[in-house]
Amino acid sequence: MLNLQLGIRHAVGKQGPITLDLKSSAFDPKEKVWTRFPPEGSKYTPPHSSCDFKWKDYCPQVFRTLRKLFKVDAADYMLSLCGDQALRELSSPGKSGSFFYLTSNDQYMIKTMKKAEVKVRFVIMGNLFCSEYSIHRRFDLKGSSLGRTTDKPQTEIDEYTTLKDLDLNFIFRLQKHWYQEFQRQVNRDCEFLEQENIMDYSLLVGVHFRDTRDRLLTGGSFDSDSSRGSSPHLSRGDTDPNRFAKIKLGSNMPIRAERTVRKTDIEPQIIGEPTGEFYDVVLYFGIIDILQDYDISKKLEHAYKSFQYDPTSISAVDPKQYARRFRDFVFKAFQEDKFDL
Repeated sequence: MLNLQLGIRHAVGKQGPITLDLKSSAFDPKEKVWTRFPPEGSKYTPPHSSCDFKWKDYCPQVFRTLRKLFKVDAADYMLSLCGDQALRELSSPGKSGSFFYLTSNDQYMIKTMKKAEVKVRFVIMGNLFCSEYSIHRRFDLKGSSLGRTTDKPQTEIDEYTTLKDLDLNFIFRLQKHWYQEFQRQVNRDCEFLEQENIMDYSLLVGVHFRDTRDRLLTGGSFDSDSSRGSSPHLSRGDTDPNRFAKIKLGSNMPIRAERTVRKTDIEPQIIGEPTGEFYDVVLYFGIIDILQDYDISKKLEHAYKSFQYDPTSISAVDPKQYARRFRDFVFKAFQEDKFDL
């Protein structure tokens, strides 16, 4: 942990040019900066109590510019990641074996990346669920069906359980303006990811139920401290994007969620049948895990699983098919709310 914080402090604190006119060479994966951190310190690094280690900073100019574009203040960023007791490890690693760390202010998450040998790679990303409202249900949605369900029994599902496609029991109904924005953004993101040969990404969705009774009706258990503030309410004004400064696409969005039920007497449905039972909720969502390209390992995984299962049901498919399936699923799970407020 100390090594991680030393490296971040050094990389972020280093002075460098910030320009929007980046050359293509700046995006080359070979564009990286090596720094050695001996315990006794060096001309460029401070002394420390850990072991001798090397730090590699990928495409530093690109990420420095990205932080500038997204108005990430360098001092606040370093304080979040490198302050005293700033990082806490989440209780369990992901299915991939990656470990996750969260900053004390919940703004950033660190995920370790798979790497052969003993080196550790990691990525720092914003926490989608950094909010004054508790997240009561969270879903990781890909649009595939094979293995896309939680292994927990219903009675053990709580607000910290990440549910998957076949666990989804809602259709999220967005008002017209937001639904059009949602469609536009998802289409643009998928086109970009397909062009970059990326697949295996997910739509991470966090749901806050405004009414305590609704939380109980959805099953599972919830923390008694269910809300840290008063939730935004649905009203006619919500159709105006300037009505609430805090509300934006994918963040703090008050919408209606319609409960769905899957029929058990037919082939498994990836989206259940709507029941007409509605809940007022606040949504947080965004596309995550955007670093997996369709490499030889994914092609082999696709070939191997295709012998055993329906090829359209598995997660590992080529980027074009993945993007098409992802969009088809997401636009069924998120629909325009025809209800006239």
